[in-house]
Amino acid sequence: MTDHTPGASGNQPEEPKWADGSAAGAGDTPSAGVPPQQPYQQPYATQQFPHVQPWPSQAAMVSQPRARRGGLVAGMAVVALVAALVGGGIGGFVGYRLGGGDNSITSLDQSRPARSTSTAPQGSVQQVAEKVLPSVVQLQVLSTRGGGEGSGIVISQDGYILTNNHVVEGGRRGRITALFHDNRTAPVQVVGTDPKSDLAVVKADITGLTPAELGRSDDLPVGAPVVAIGSPFGLSGTVTSGIISAKDRPVRAGGESGSQDTVLNALQTDAAINPGNSGGPLVDMDGRVVGINSAIYSPGSGLEQAGSVGLGFAIPIDQASRIATELKDTGSATQTTLGVMITNGPQPGALVRDVVPGGPAEQAGIRSGELITKIDDRAILEPDALVAAVRSHAPGDRIRVTISGTGGDRTVDVTLTGQKG
Repeated sequence: MTDHTPGASGNQPEEPKWADGSAAGAGDTPSAGVPPQQPYQQPYATQQFPHVQPWPSQAAMVSQPRARRGGLVAGMAVVALVAALVGGGIGGFVGYRLGGGDNSITSLDQSRPARSTSTAPQGSVQQVAEKVLPSVVQLQVLSTRGGGEGSGIVISQDGYILTNNHVVEGGRRGRITALFHDNRTAPVQVVGTDPKSDLAVVKADITGLTPAELGRSDDLPVGAPVVAIGSPFGLSGTVTSGIISAKDRPVRAGGESGSQDTVLNALQTDAAINPGNSGGPLVDMDGRVVGINSAIYSPGSGLEQAGSVGLGFAIPIDQASRIATELKDTGSATQTTLGVMITNGPQPGALVRDVVPGGPAEQAGIRSGELITKIDDRAILEPDALVAAVRSHAPGDRIRVTISGTGGDRTVDVTLTGQKG
């Protein structure tokens, strides 16, 4: 399946929405679809070499035995002619050898070294790839809308796979097949999906897999080296590397139909991520998964096949692992909520349009018409930033909310709650 291009954030007018990302009513955010990708054709040509005739052997050039004198003269003439031909041939061959035509030593004449073994230093991209590749799968999806490929991460020996919702959502009405690193294939069933977080858990009918090792994303520093692995444009097992370019980046991305209101609290990376990388792992240099590759930024109309421009986005593993556990165990996920409807305001922030009765915001004293400008130490410059910040937490987490109103700035403590998506 293809990655979906996140919309640009800004202070443009938009329809109000709930702080958990739910649309207030009319106007889902459109997301341009990407045409089905063409299969990659790998060129292959067999070169035909001309048949090489061997150099004539002198032993084959033998004169016939003498019969009569008359024949002897003729025979001697033939022998002389043959000798002249042979002499000319030998002279030409010796001249060719002395001229150095066959004496040059090239790389093709050198013996090949012994078969190499892995000498990857600890923490190198090579070492990370060797560790993680067995835990990455290609997901081939055939739906009523066509076919495509995405990626997934093995999370259990018996076939549970973590991926993006937009990779597998079409497969509910079609067929999903997993291609593993050892070239085995298996049919896949959807266990649970969460469109709002763009996560899904599926199950392949197979055993003997290598589960990935999960890391943590909360203390991942900006500038840290990372490796992305997946199936861009159907090329399974592709490895790229880069760094964490930014954290807590609010990114809006739609699902296959463009109707899901998905806002990611994303890790930004410059590791090359392309259509087909969706659902694959972003890993640290210890080979631990720190993010789920989900979206790319593509300048332009969004109507053409997108490609990497060094702006890729991944769902932090801290959030992904919590939701994946719920999806695996119950088939659905709990959404973290603040209990406010928000929209753009007259200045940077998220303007509160309405408050859910009895919800966390109302209990903390947040009122309609106030502007939320900060969550803990994180600045909130527009509504999507508030949605992303809330979703980065789990239900039950306690946060500090900074509010700007007619009486000036104030700070309140709020205990977030959860609701089933």
